[in-house]
Amino acid sequence: MPLKFAFPPSVDAQTRLLILGSLPGDASIKQGEYYAHRGNAFWHLVGDMLGEDLRATPYAMRLKRLRVRGVGLWDVIESADRPGSLDAAIRGAELRDLATFTTRLPALAAIAFNGKAAAQHGRGQLTGRPDLTLIDLPSSSGANASLSRDKKAEIWRQLREWIA
Repeated sequence: MPLKFAFPPSVDAQTRLLILGSLPGDASIKQGEYYAHRGNAFWHLVGDMLGEDLRATPYAMRLKRLRVRGVGLWDVIESADRPGSLDAAIRGAELRDLATFTTRLPALAAIAFNGKAAAQHGRGQLTGRPDLTLIDLPSSSGANASLSRDKKAEIWRQLREWIA
């Protein structure tokens, strides 16, 4: 099976909200960008939450706009075997050390898990952090068709509480 690796974090000392995915999909890995697949609603959902249209913005500026608003991105899995891009196909996941990493973010108040796999692999590492609000979100992936994009956006808007 092909071993896949995640990206470095997009955070800084002012990160108040950290959005954690599971592991970048093939389109993201190929382009070197978080949430690059056209069918993934991430940039639409986050843009809606911020009140900005991020989809038409160049990628580096998207990350900058998130950081300016106190939002960071990362993934809970460092590497894994996974044919294709579906989280259900992940095998042999090497998890990141979220407990240690989050102590390096002095302003961090909340962590949002983008989908079930991110929550499954990440939540258990943060049980000793009652100072953090942990939020499970429906996956932004196009493969998650159980909710409409409008319903996902309604749920994702709860993150506004933690943005600058």
